[in-house]
Amino acid sequence: MTAPHETARPEPLRISREFRARCETVFRAWSSAEHVKSWFCPEGFTVPEADVDMRVGGAFNVCMRAPDGQQHWTRGTFVEVIPNRRLVIDMMVPDAAGAAIFNARTEVDFSDTGCGMRLDVVQSYTLVDPDRAMGMIAGAATGWRMTLDKLEALVLRLGGSVGVDARSVAHGSFSLERSYDAPPARVWQALTDPAAKQQWFGGRPGEWELIERSMDVREGGRERLKGRWKSGMTSTFDAIYHDVVAQTRLVYSYVMHLDDKKISASLATIQLDATEGGGTRLEITEQGAFLDGYDDAGGREHGTGLLLDALGASLS
Repeated sequence: MTAPHETARPEPLRISREFRARCETVFRAWSSAEHVKSWFCPEGFTVPEADVDMRVGGAFNVCMRAPDGQQHWTRGTFVEVIPNRRLVIDMMVPDAAGAAIFNARTEVDFSDTGCGMRLDVVQSYTLVDPDRAMGMIAGAATGWRMTLDKLEALVLRLGGSVGVDARSVAHGSFSLERSYDAPPARVWQALTDPAAKQQWFGGRPGEWELIERSMDVREGGRERLKGRWKSGMTSTFDAIYHDVVAQTRLVYSYVMHLDDKKISASLATIQLDATEGGGTRLEITEQGAFLDGYDDAGGREHGTGLLLDALGASLS
């Protein structure tokens, strides 16, 4: 039972947004006053002042200026910082005299989606001045939606993907190895048989919807996979096979699109070797040209590793 002098806490605010970017890029948008000034406010507001020190115990202070010229401060402290994965900030919203109106614990989680990232924000409130606080909190969901619109625009700029003149190419390569408790013939089938490959090569169930799939594994043959993510964005994988040695080697080139935008062109080699005990060692090497800031070798390596893990799970 709540005592007469106590006020029940409002329900926490929960809001999510998917971005066509890596977790590292979106995390970077929180990391400095320069970046935060460009997005941490609703539409029509500006941020003339900010103090951001991204470390446990560091400051997260933001002054938002309303269209009528009034200034509204949020004063916060980082209490958890896990690079590219999680932020927790204890925030206090004061009045013009500096007295607290309410406190807000803001938890921000960054997660890979396989074709971008997802940002999940949970904000829990403790009221100090309930009469004033409730009116401000009532608009929090709308304010966060507009704020995340601005964050999305900044993320595109950070990735070099805004404007027809924002063109760039980043070159990179990586190699990954996996050992599977299955013979090379079975691993080869998982790589080259359409029904077997469908079990592991694609988006996660519930997060991705298949639009198109075709596969012809032979020299000169092509493979195409297109799907739609929950955000509405489509991804397309278009490959050509250049060398096919049964149960031994695949060499192919492929391009990736997000919606209608080409984001990379790559050359990949998969090699299979039998191991003692009847298993298989798989090695994949990829060289890529990553276009206009949408991807890089680090992000592609991470995504490829997840697919190889899914391949292993399909063999069990």
